[in-house]
Amino acid sequence: MATRGAQGLVRTAVVVRAGAAPLWWLGVVAAGVGLVPDGLTGRRIGLLAGAALFLVVAAAVAYARRQRYARLARGAARAGKFDVLQDRQVTVRNWRRGHRWWLVLAFLAAVAGAFAVPAAGGMALAGAGAGLWLKAAWLGRRERESDALVWLRVDWLGPRAGAPAGKRVKAYRSTGTAAGDAAPGGARRR
Repeated sequence: MATRGAQGLVRTAVVVRAGAAPLWWLGVVAAGVGLVPDGLTGRRIGLLAGAALFLVVAAAVAYARRQRYARLARGAARAGKFDVLQDRQVTVRNWRRGHRWWLVLAFLAAVAGAFAVPAAGGMALAGAGAGLWLKAAWLGRRERESDALVWLRVDWLGPRAGAPAGKRVKAYRSTGTAAGDAAPGGARRR
């Protein structure tokens, strides 16, 4: 979007949160399907391993790159008058389209892993979804504390909707908390 120096901006928290629901629900379904085979380890060990994996993966995803997010948010410049703010629904749809094959492969890997360790792969996948929700909630708390929403340029995400704190992202932009159609943390506004 290059009209008069305008940039298309997408909410950082919405991008983070976009993967939470599909990962959570695919993980729950994969864990449920994974309880059908007895596996090499048995269901009890599979469930215990899955619970441990859920906690480890959720914590790892929730805490990954927090310093980079915080550094980019602290240095955020105000969004320009002509910058275009992308709708929450468009952001979520673009992220899910860009990652649909990764989601399918992760689901199939979790189900296939159930023949070795029942339900563990699905619980790890659900843990990744929970970790993304926790990270989005953390970003929302930061946005409320600073009284500013954090955005990044759409073109820095790339065609496959890359990471919102990846190497391509050079800086964030900020707006007031009333901008856009998503609340702090990336949830729908009530």
